[in-house]
Amino acid sequence: RADDGRNPGALTSSGITHLAQQVCWVWQELPVPVIAAVHGHALGGGAQIALGADIRISTTDAKWSIREVHWGLIPDMTGTFVLSQLVRPDVAKELTFTARVFDGAEAHALGLVTRLADDPYAAAHQLAAEIAGRSPQAVRGVKALYNRVFAQQAAEQFAMEREVIGGLIGTPNQVEAITANLENRQPVFHD
Repeated sequence: RADDGRNPGALTSSGITHLAQQVCWVWQELPVPVIAAVHGHALGGGAQIALGADIRISTTDAKWSIREVHWGLIPDMTGTFVLSQLVRPDVAKELTFTARVFDGAEAHALGLVTRLADDPYAAAHQLAAEIAGRSPQAVRGVKALYNRVFAQQAAEQFAMEREVIGGLIGTPNQVEAITANLENRQPVFHD
């Protein structure tokens, strides 16, 4: 149920996301195209925010990672859903299971990045101007059509993300993941 904003775990007015998920999903609810310009680091939540955009432009040397498992967590900001729509299942799993850092060139080759640019901000502005020169009703209409297909199973997946991460936070293995990383040692997990 939605609330007045004091509970970040409560569902937002859309009824399918909580606050952390909405940070990424809001790009899909906007009727206009959203272009992410990525340089520097897009790790964990930053990657999920970028993946929520309609189009992603990145530098070749930007650092990307689906990083949450490194901390004993899961991507819980719509990341499991969006990632599974952008790349093959084995690629999504490998990136998530390993939490490895990869560059923008690999992100492009994998299908996470739409295009590469030395100056992604300028490229995003140029693309936005090109799109703005098209019929606004046609652009909004086609985005709505793509999103209709894209979002058919989103609510169920987002609910599962909330359930799984809720079961992980504060568990001994999740605490060990954080502690080991902060102490710069190999974690010792118990199964």
